[in-house]
Amino acid sequence: MTASSTAIPTHANCLARDAADPLGGFRDRFALPEGVIYLDGNSLGPLPKSVPERVNRMLVEEWGSHLITGWLKDGWMELPLTLGDRLAQLVGAQPGEIAVVDTTSVNLFKMLSAALAMRPDRKVILSTSDNFPTDLYMAQGLAALLDKGHELRVVDPDDLDCSLDETVAVLMLTEVDFKTGRVHDMARLTAAAHRVEALTLWDLAHSAGAIPVDLNRSRADFAVGCSYKYLNAGPGGPAWLFVANRHQQTAHQPLTGWLGHAAPFAFDLDYRPADGIRRHVCSSPGVIGLVAFEAALDIMLEADMGAMRRKSIALQELFITLVETRCGEAGLRLVSPREASETAPFLRGGQVSFAHPKGYGIVQALIERGVIGDFRDPNILRFGFTPLYVGFADVFDAVEHLKAVLDTGEHLNPRYTDRASVT
Repeated sequence: MTASSTAIPTHANCLARDAADPLGGFRDRFALPEGVIYLDGNSLGPLPKSVPERVNRMLVEEWGSHLITGWLKDGWMELPLTLGDRLAQLVGAQPGEIAVVDTTSVNLFKMLSAALAMRPDRKVILSTSDNFPTDLYMAQGLAALLDKGHELRVVDPDDLDCSLDETVAVLMLTEVDFKTGRVHDMARLTAAAHRVEALTLWDLAHSAGAIPVDLNRSRADFAVGCSYKYLNAGPGGPAWLFVANRHQQTAHQPLTGWLGHAAPFAFDLDYRPADGIRRHVCSSPGVIGLVAFEAALDIMLEADMGAMRRKSIALQELFITLVETRCGEAGLRLVSPREASETAPFLRGGQVSFAHPKGYGIVQALIERGVIGDFRDPNILRFGFTPLYVGFADVFDAVEHLKAVLDTGEHLNPRYTDRASVT
């Protein structure tokens, strides 16, 4: 079914699709408040029910009983790498190519630093106007810190191909646009960058767990990502970084903390980088966040990504169809790509976004009704379609609430017009 389908889905149709859904059983594994339709997993995933038990076991049985011996007895010291090897299965990487450490911004700083050092005669960091702002900020800050004439060149996404030339050191992109869900073709753009001998750095914050990702097949050089969106590791959950095996011994990052040292407990006065991905670990891992991610990742690795992607597309297409048929006269404009695909190029990620002049108020009115999406300036309503806990009847009901908000003018109430600090 597509947005151009002539038959308008009914609530009964949606309930029947939910009853036949092979992923339906996963919904009960998430703690979702009664009466809430959660369409914001693209910003913060809900709590997997297995996470509190795993975190409590770490606190009581490991930390509480084993004290400092838990670093070895419970494997805390190796968690960034063992968890990285498990995550690698989800994003098309090999064991030893991912470390789960730090934050996305810090990891981007580290990976961009390493990539620039590998192209010392080039000064351009190429990115796009749809990149997530923190990535651009980190690049600006790094260029200023290095003070070697580096330039962040920001272009329109459609101008990437003609902007890749021999001045570019690094192509730095977010694969899925955070506002619209538009997807860059990782394999094609990486190949284009490599043709001019530039390196690639991909931000997969809106990709991992939402669309199939294959870093090795795409020949990506570096990547970063977070765990708290589609991977459901909790607010501020640990981030991760990827360094392709072919760069392991030549990529050096500047945050040379003790746990990236070849022999941390030798306490040498001079830094010697560890071999492989371990050199990109900086400091002591945050074990509580890591074990929360560990429990959440169990669910993601159990589910079939192909089935998840097919259902996500079906949920999105149902939403587009219903919004355009039920709310078509209300001034909503689709800003996400209309078409999606199960295979690359994906075109649209795991979300659907509409624009409306009163978008902020609409989102706030929906949240008060229990339909949780979010808003992005200047006028974008974002809705995430995460197939493990969102059903077809949820989508139908969400659009009915949206229609009611627009029909009654609820969103014009003054209490929905003052912007909160988090939108």
